[in-house]
Amino acid sequence: MNKKISQKIVSYKVSTEEQTQAATAKEAESNIIQMHEKVSRPEELAGSTYKIKTPMSDHALYLTINDIVLNQGTDHELRRPFEVFINSKNMDHFQWIVALTRVLSAVFRKGGDCTFLVEEMKAVFDPQGGYFKPGGKFMPSLVAEIGWAIEDHLQKIGMLKKPEIAEHQQKIMDEKRAEFEGAAARKVATPTAEASDFPPTAELCKKCSVKATILMDGCMTCLNCGESKCG
Repeated sequence: MNKKISQKIVSYKVSTEEQTQAATAKEAESNIIQMHEKVSRPEELAGSTYKIKTPMSDHALYLTINDIVLNQGTDHELRRPFEVFINSKNMDHFQWIVALTRVLSAVFRKGGDCTFLVEEMKAVFDPQGGYFKPGGKFMPSLVAEIGWAIEDHLQKIGMLKKPEIAEHQQKIMDEKRAEFEGAAARKVATPTAEASDFPPTAELCKKCSVKATILMDGCMTCLNCGESKCG
């Protein structure tokens, strides 16, 4: 392709291979699409649906999060949440659920770091009290459980990193759990004991909200996340 030079040439230099590669990379980087509110919605979006069943209602909620794929097929491919829908036969919470889905969708489409929504929602407490899910996990409110579901989704698409327990800490937890279960097996189980993956006498962990904290060797230790007051 010929290009007409209309100005006088005053100097010139030969670009090195490194400079050419850097310029090419910079140009490619400038073409990377980031999530922002002007990104148009494609005809088709992939998503996931999560079932939320609480003891507070006879009907479950179904949370659907649709994702948009940016820079598809390139090294800069990103999957980001684009819109949220919540459906249920229970119409008691219709107004605030519609408002919540619209606000969440607007924040997702705005772009940037939207992971702060998770902690904000998980910190919402119901003045009438929360509830325990099967397995002993405490949910302070329905909004908090929606927050947990969104967190799982963001971890699934790579926006949040799932916290990992160190190998040595996991080994200690397994040993303490085996020791505790061995001692409990020698006792007669009461018929009122709750069905749980953790001992029925376990207390609620303030970090992961699961009834999995037991006293072992004079130290309160969570068998689910490893939280310990003894460090």
